[in-house]
Amino acid sequence: MVRQRCPFLFAALPVFVAAPQLERMKQVMLAVESVVALPAYREQALAVAPAIAHAGTSGSLGAFFGYDFHLSQGRLGLIEININAGGAMLNAVLARAQRACCTAVAGMVPTLESVAAFEESIVAMFRNEWRLAGRGRPLASIAIVDEAPEGQYLYPEFLLFQQLFERHGLRAVIADPGALDWHDGRLWLGDLVIDLVYNRLTDFYLEQASSAALREAYLQQTVVLTPHPQAHALYADKRHLALFSDATRLEELGVPRATQQILLEHVPRTELVDAADAQRLWDTRRGLFFKPVAGFGSRAAYRGDKLTKRVWQDILASDYVAQAIVAPGERMASDQQSVTGVNIAKAMKFDLRAYTYDGSVQWVAARLYQGQTTNFRTPGGGFAPVYSSFDSSGRTVQACADGSDAETTHASYVFLLDDGGDVHAVPHALYVALARGEASAPTLAGQSLRLADWYVRLKDGAPNSIANETYSLVHFDAQGRVDPSHSPVIAAAHLRQPADTTAPESAGWPTVAERDRMREMLFGENEAVGSSSAVPTARSQSHCSNGSAASVDPACR
Repeated sequence: MVRQRCPFLFAALPVFVAAPQLERMKQVMLAVESVVALPAYREQALAVAPAIAHAGTSGSLGAFFGYDFHLSQGRLGLIEININAGGAMLNAVLARAQRACCTAVAGMVPTLESVAAFEESIVAMFRNEWRLAGRGRPLASIAIVDEAPEGQYLYPEFLLFQQLFERHGLRAVIADPGALDWHDGRLWLGDLVIDLVYNRLTDFYLEQASSAALREAYLQQTVVLTPHPQAHALYADKRHLALFSDATRLEELGVPRATQQILLEHVPRTELVDAADAQRLWDTRRGLFFKPVAGFGSRAAYRGDKLTKRVWQDILASDYVAQAIVAPGERMASDQQSVTGVNIAKAMKFDLRAYTYDGSVQWVAARLYQGQTTNFRTPGGGFAPVYSSFDSSGRTVQACADGSDAETTHASYVFLLDDGGDVHAVPHALYVALARGEASAPTLAGQSLRLADWYVRLKDGAPNSIANETYSLVHFDAQGRVDPSHSPVIAAAHLRQPADTTAPESAGWPTVAERDRMREMLFGENEAVGSSSAVPTARSQSHCSNGSAASVDPACR
């Protein structure tokens, strides 16, 4: 069904994200959660919401929130928050399909055990929603509800959810809200009593006629609905982005300064579109993105530089917010040319989605696309796995010395050294993608940096001692791509110094402080390590038989 109906649902490439950025995404989510928990915030948010959002939720929290981020040039921006975020089960399927091409990325690819744990957590989430609603007996039946579900683009995911629930002993059905009935104090689909509704509707406040039975069952608290109208009112109304990006309003709510700082750094400046500000907003539109307050799926959302006068008048007559643009990240892909047979690199945009529940990040996925917004219509685009090292040293990323999956005895670790003395660890697979021209680093555009490639002996899978070192100069062009013509390997004469030397530093040799920082990142602070007795050479000895290069040697690109 995926092949036939939505061939661009799964991307052709993974996306690499540094572990600190993933941790920062979690911090932003927790900051939002802490503000939403404030009574003053809830009072403000619900005051402008429909009456149904004030109805009691019986304690349920709301399943599958989605925090969507852009990450570009080192800046992470929360662009919106969704309830009933789609794609979680599809990403579980995608994760099961991943295979490591070599040991270099084995630490990045999710294990089958981690995917199984994710699926278990999904079932546990729905059972917890049932428990929080105060139901004494076990959850027995779930209805996955959306308008004309078989016609929905993500209908295959509904089938995956149905299968998951049934594997765990739950009766699961997929239904249009109009097929539901409310009578005898229960919600029914035919002769089946529905305990819980997994809500995939975009009728967030159950205002459509087809939602009448579901609305009554929810108001009478005879069914557990998740996510529910109050969740949308508290989280997904885009007017809240204006509050999260306003220091004065956060201060008035009594939000702690540390939480304010996180939000102000990572929520792009957002404001309500007011006709009184029409000229100012029009004049500055090229730096703004306009979104409907109650919008979803990027519908009726516009980049300011694409606006026409007619659309602008429609925006002024509706409820919109204007959000400062945070550019999406870019991932370089190879485009096979049918006539020449030559592979040409093309840029694919991506955003990141963190699926969350009850203050925890369940899974992180990316969406690759071209155009204004995510669309699942781009060849090579769609949901993409997110690969990252587990710590700043990248110590989980081992080099593939012989192409086998056997236990390795050596690994290659890559660092970039800038003129300010800062040391940046680069996951090896990401460095390979940079060296091959398959990825770019916009934050490094126009810079020439020193690259340190340490070939390290392992003991019990962990770094133990340095076997060999390679240093080279790497130049990034205006687009942040490695420029081979300006990235020479440093002359061997500069490198013929033992690792523990205190000899004068050369143009390429790291300073004492830089070396100490690299050793700390690799081996851990104050950990005794074996010193290298090898004489550094101009080329690394670590090469993957599958073409995954461990050095900047042009032959490996």
